[in-house]
Amino acid sequence: MIEKEDIYIALSDVYDPEIRINIVDLGLIYKVQIANDTVDVEMTLTAPNCPASPEIRSKVIQTVKQLKGINKVNLNVVWEPAWNPSMMSEEAKLDLGYDVFCENERKW
Repeated sequence: MIEKEDIYIALSDVYDPEIRINIVDLGLIYKVQIANDTVDVEMTLTAPNCPASPEIRSKVIQTVKQLKGINKVNLNVVWEPAWNPSMMSEEAKLDLGYDVFCENERKW
């Protein structure tokens, strides 16, 4: 049986082609729900006019559908809460040059 962790692991293979960081570490995945053979994914993008939006959306659906026992993926892209760099994992922040230790001093 597929667990949420399996979905997150699979989605960590989906990269934002412009930033070259996976969408899980970027903090773009807000919610994953599994009901029988259907997965609902709620996510955002780094910007509403993201040119990579169609590619990222397609890869999310394809990636989750490839998991054993999953037949349907519902993808909902939301804009609230708005994405900001503080949502990234520490690894992603380091990869992009953000100072993890001074995060509270920065205004995004």
